Amino acid sequence: MKLNLILKKKIQRFCLVLICLVVLIFQSDFPNLKALTMDNYQGEMVIEELRLKVPADMKASWLNAEKEIWEPWLSSQDGFLGRQLFWDKEKEEALILVNWKSKKLWKSIPISEVNVVQQKFEDNVKAALNVENNPFELIYEGELDKQR
Repeated sequence: MKLNLILKKKIQRFCLVLICLVVLIFQSDFPNLKALTMDNYQGEMVIEELRLKVPADMKASWLNAEKEIWEPWLSSQDGFLGRQLFWDKEKEEALILVNWKSKKLWKSIPISEVNVVQQKFEDNVKAALNVENNPFELIYEGELDKQR
């Protein structure tokens, strides 16, 4: 009788451990476990994503400054493939998608050079709108990798 009780307890424990292992195995996301970090995709095409607050009454000035300042500079950069500009009327937000041949080429551009162009952009906007500060607040910046 005592042996049956001990055996029954051991079987219950074994079953509990087995159930826990099965649950853990099926809860794991195996593709993500094998995924490479984004740094391993330095040679792959990447899309720079920028979101800005652009009020409706300032949209034309924003588009003009983008065309006059950023467009020529970007076109001269090694690895630049093109860009798309979007504007959400309800949120009054702009979405800028910049296509780069590779993350390595994009990130090789010195930040000091980007800052000079950004300052020219802000000066252009401030003069056009007759304001003291750049009204286009950066909401988000990130990157998108093309999926296969």
